[in-house]
Amino acid sequence: MTATGTFGLSTEARNLQWLLGNLVEEVPGVRSVAVVSSDGLMLLSSDPAQQAATSTPEAGRPGGPRGSSADLATIVSGIGSLTVGAARLMDGGGVKQTMVAMEEGSVFVMSISDGSLLGVHATPDCDMSVVAYHMALFVGRAGHVLTPEVRSELRKSMESTQ
Repeated sequence: MTATGTFGLSTEARNLQWLLGNLVEEVPGVRSVAVVSSDGLMLLSSDPAQQAATSTPEAGRPGGPRGSSADLATIVSGIGSLTVGAARLMDGGGVKQTMVAMEEGSVFVMSISDGSLLGVHATPDCDMSVVAYHMALFVGRAGHVLTPEVRSELRKSMESTQ
């Protein structure tokens, strides 16, 4: 049983939101972050409205994926599905992480213990090892907290904000 906090979310759910916020704010080059469930539904995301306000091309720092955090969640889910299929075909075992480097940015996808995925969209000049390190810290901290109850709570929270 989880204690419900002042904003209607349990302590565990609020802690996951806080961890995600720290990842965006404290890791240089991170544009946006999304946590996607194993069935492709967004559980957590960085605030795209706030990102757009502080990360405009005019300010010299491009924003996140076009549209919204839903775009990043869709990309993360697709990459996750593709790499799991590739790993099966190659008898490669479980996929731990995937990185796509592009001219104008990078996308990192890392597995969380429950089958969920952590996705990060970063600038092209980010330090990839620093981003991957902080993603691994998030996964280590979030993996045991992301229970079915917390996933359900986060899904409902995301649905109510859309």
